[in-house]
Amino acid sequence: MITVLSGGVGAARMLGGVTQVVKASEVTAIVNVGDDLVLHGLHISPDLDTITYTLAGAINPETGWGLVDETWNAMSSVQRYGGITWFGLGDRDIGTHLYRTQRLADGATLTEVTADIVRAWDLKVTLLPVTDDPLRTKVTIRDDDTPPEGAEIGFQEYFVQRHHDVPVRGVRFEGFETATPAPGVLAAIAKADVVVIAPSNPIVSIGPVFAVPGVLDAVRARRPNVVAVSPIIAGAALKGPADRLLTELGHESSVVGVARLYSAVAGTLVIDEADADLADAVRAEGMRCVVAPTIMRDPLAAKTLARIALGAGNQR
Repeated sequence: MITVLSGGVGAARMLGGVTQVVKASEVTAIVNVGDDLVLHGLHISPDLDTITYTLAGAINPETGWGLVDETWNAMSSVQRYGGITWFGLGDRDIGTHLYRTQRLADGATLTEVTADIVRAWDLKVTLLPVTDDPLRTKVTIRDDDTPPEGAEIGFQEYFVQRHHDVPVRGVRFEGFETATPAPGVLAAIAKADVVVIAPSNPIVSIGPVFAVPGVLDAVRARRPNVVAVSPIIAGAALKGPADRLLTELGHESSVVGVARLYSAVAGTLVIDEADADLADAVRAEGMRCVVAPTIMRDPLAAKTLARIALGAGNQR
């Protein structure tokens, strides 16, 4: 069994590669829910949906989120009435959120609802939200419009509404103290042949996963068989604010900085060929280092990277 700690587009593509190497029924994704939000009365789970749509071959390839060939009639109506439109929801995507919201209101857990959605898309992968409890990523920003101490906003307001281009002073995970791992999460880590930390943002995608009590310790206990794939290539993120967040929060935006974040939980770090000259510096942080092409331009590249990562984690 393979378990992948997941969040965002990078994780979705990584999972697409992993399911080409091993049977999808043998793959479990433990997914970040710190990005979740309630908007227009709907419970939206961006990372769960991005992974689902990607594995179903239904993702919008131009954006990396939402559904391909989507229509936007509902958002057009909201805009006409002067409502909130900075977070775009396509018409068919809204159907997913309507279903999730109703099921949760009826007493189902997020894990149960996610299983329903995955099954409806005829996927064999197991998708587990890291927790069924409320967990929300909060970002403290500091710009000309905020007081000296900064202002705390929700993650989606930072990421989508403000286009993640404002300086960040801090990140916290609201609700982590009382959150518990969703059913199956700890077992999926303990029983996995290999645990992969996807090339997701270490701060706001993997950070919330590790914040849930018990998850970090479970991963640490599997360290020799844990492989992290660096989301940083030649000092930069391919997509999103990972590089800037690392720098703004006092970390080094490099594969060495990623190694320092993950060295306690992962025995191996896979880095891109562009960073081959930093392999020894990664090893100096106490990790094995594998140099490989890590840009998942297409399904074949994702499959190749997955094969390399899984092989690196098969340490006995």
